[in-house]
Amino acid sequence: RRLFLDQVRKGCRVAEVLRKLGVRPNGAVRIDSAGGVEPWLEDPEGNQKKIAKTFREACDIAEDHGERLAAEGEICWGGMHSWRRMIQLLEMVDRPNVLGFQADMAHTLLYVLGYNAPEDAILPQDFDFGDPQRFDEAYRQLTDALRPWTIDLHIAQNDATVHGSGSHDKTGRHCLATDPNGKLDIPRHAGYWLRDAAGQVTRRIRHLCWDGCMFPNKVMMKRRTWNDILETMIAVRDAHGWQE
Repeated sequence: RRLFLDQVRKGCRVAEVLRKLGVRPNGAVRIDSAGGVEPWLEDPEGNQKKIAKTFREACDIAEDHGERLAAEGEICWGGMHSWRRMIQLLEMVDRPNVLGFQADMAHTLLYVLGYNAPEDAILPQDFDFGDPQRFDEAYRQLTDALRPWTIDLHIAQNDATVHGSGSHDKTGRHCLATDPNGKLDIPRHAGYWLRDAAGQVTRRIRHLCWDGCMFPNKVMMKRRTWNDILETMIAVRDAHGWQE
């Protein structure tokens, strides 16, 4: 915990400097529980309390630097591995002005399927994505629950499978923006995060990024790869963007 908080302190210090220099007008410092699901399951409630206590201390550090923290929900992080546990943790920390949720469209798709938390699944893992209405209803349930906490959104695509590179535990697989197996209509489903239940743009998120680069170098070096990503991001902006 001490080492974790030391890293939060370093990250917040750098973020503050960049913000004051004017090169980083928006954004948050990303954090996670830094622990796997299996160790967390040895004492779920006790471990959740430890994580919440650590996150509260991290909030004190961030607040001292004028920064906000964004907890990125992924199925691989113990205590953050399901949408219900993620909300529970945010409520336990109870620092909404400092700690928020970072939604990644690839990772949160696996929340719907309850990959590491079957008890919290909204849809079964063998769900037939040929039923778009049922999926949209499930995705709406997820986003309605997490949107009030969401302060950062990563635009991404996922094919409803998991992936882990190197020593990284399996988490939501990031796909290319135009992957034919992708389950998300990216511009439309991004709106579930960026608009409230009444369909109005929330204006809470000022900055978007594309998340997904775990591809072979030859793919990353193709101009088409980046043109597709930019086209997708522009489509999201055109559908849900706003101006002050």
